[in-house]
Formats: sequence, structure tokens, C-alpha cells
Amino acid sequence: QVTAKTAFLFILPQYNVSVPTADGELVQYHYGLKDLVTILFYIFIAIILHAVVQEYALDKINRRLHLSKVKHSKFNESGQLVAFHLTSMIWCLYVVVTEGYISNPRSLWENYPHVYLPFQVKFFYLCQLAYWLHALPELYFQKVRKEEIPRQLRCIALYLVHIAGAYLLNLTRLGLILLLLQYLAEFFFHMARLVCFTDENNEKLFNVWAVVFVVTKLFTLTLYILVIGFGLPRVENQALDPERGNFFSFLFNNILFRMSVLLLVCLFQASVMWRFIHFQLRRWREYWNEQSSRKRAAAAAGTKQQAKPLKRDSGYHENGVVKAENGTSPRTKKLKSP
Repeated sequence: QVTAKTAFLFILPQYNVSVPTADGELVQYHYGLKDLVTILFYIFIAIILHAVVQEYALDKINRRLHLSKVKHSKFNESGQLVAFHLTSMIWCLYVVVTEGYISNPRSLWENYPHVYLPFQVKFFYLCQLAYWLHALPELYFQKVRKEEIPRQLRCIALYLVHIAGAYLLNLTRLGLILLLLQYLAEFFFHMARLVCFTDENNEKLFNVWAVVFVVTKLFTLTLYILVIGFGLPRVENQALDPERGNFFSFLFNNILFRMSVLLLVCLFQASVMWRFIHFQLRRWREYWNEQSSRKRAAAAAGTKQQAKPLKRDSGYHENGVVKAENGTSPRTKKLKSP
């Protein structure tokens, strides 16, 4: 029994509480320091799954494609993220549908703070934190190039800050919707990269990703404005109460603070959109430069073929002398004057 209790500490979420409801009692969870032990266990699980995907899927595809070292590293990165984003997207969609967060948008801020979580919500957040923490040692295991490490560290840090912030500040419902939108856009981006590695001329999925990216960012901005601008200021309990998990809803009564937060959110989304537009312009410029260079090469090849002289012989060669077909000389005979 002692061993079983220790195993449950690693495998199952802790801090379960029986919450009375109209139908009886409902078991829910809140967070604490023991969550770190559970996260540590699932970090090792994520490392094992990472190795399985790499060995049984990505390495076999890489051997067929014969990619360069740079493309090989990017292919592995996108392949791992496609598998993760697809799994997380399906899982997250199942959670928000079954919990009713999509059908009832008011639930995103009603009864805030959302201290007590259903099992599937807490387990989802623990697995998300474990995955992005496992990505740190994977930088060493995958032998990522030094030039790529700062970019990947920024990406990992941003995901950890946003996921841990939503988990610790009891904004898990809003965090689930935002993660679903983010993973949807990221899935199409990395899927387009994989297709581009197999066929460089196929960029249709990049166009699909561009549309999905813009739509998801519009939904993200709308959610921020809806929750921060209209939802949280109407919460009944506006007093600061860290023991109950109410950290900052009282601040949203102050219109100056609320507008400042919305301004920061809009500026951040605008910077993301600017980088997206810059990326699209660069991609289109490279595409048109490549097309124009191909046209110039084709035109140059056509002019060379036209300028090449054609040799026409009136007979055949024999010992270096041109002979006519009937053996007579091809030269015209001079007529003697009478």
C-alpha cells in the first residue's frame, strides 16, 4: 500500500476535493506543490514518446528524402510538433466541448476564480507543462544547432509562461480556448513545412496556414476583449483574496488598468501580425524572384538554340574531301570559251 500511494503521487493528479452539487458530490482538483512530482513523471513519458516518434516515423522518412543537415533538423522539429499539436488539439477540443466552454462562452468568466478543476482539465494542463519542460533536455538529445537554440528557447519559454500563468491564476477555461486556437494555427504551419520538404514547389498548405493564422488571431483578440473588457469586471467577488485564488479581478474595476491591459494585448497581437506579414512578403518575393529567374533561363536557352548554325553538306566526306553522291566533284565546272 505504501508503494501504491507513492506511485499514485507520480501518476495521478493530487489535491482532490469533494464538492457538493445538486446531484450529490463531485470530485474536483486544485493545484499545489505535489503537482511538480506528477509533472516530473510525465516529462520522462514525453521523452520516451518523443524518441518513439523520432525512431519509428521521422528517421525512416529522412532516409528516403536524403535531406541536408539544416533541413534534417527542421524536418525533425516540425515532425515532432505536428504529432504534438494534432494530439493536443483533438484533446483540447474534446475537453472544451464536454465541459461546455464553447456552447456557453459566459462560463469563461462566470464564478471566477475557477479554483476547482475537473480531472480532465487538470490532467491536460499537467501534461502540457510536462511536454514543454521536456523540450529543454531534448535540445541536447536532438543535437540542435547553436543558431537554432535561442529561437527554440524563446518559443518554449512563451508556452510555459502562458500555460503556467493560466493554471496558477485560475484562468484555465480561457487558457484552453486560447491554446486550441494557437495549436490549430501551429499545426497547419508545421504541416506545410513538412510538405514543402518533400516537394519544394508545393506551397498550397502555406496559403491555408495564412488564412487559418489570421482567423485564429482575430478570434484570440476578440476573446481577450470579451473576457478582460466585459467579463471579469462583472464578477461578483471583486475583493483581493489569494487564499480563494482571486488574484487580480478587483483590478479590472479600474477602467485605466483595464484599458492598459487591453492596449498591451493589442500591441502584442499587432507585433505578431507584423511578423506574419513580413514573412509572407518575403516568401512571395522569393517565389517571384525564382519564377523570373526561371523565365530568364528559359529565354536564354531558347536564344542559344536559335543562334546555333546548321551545317548542310551537299555530299559526303572521303579523305577530307567532299564528294558528291555520284562520285563527281561538287564544284561547278567552268565552261571553256570557244
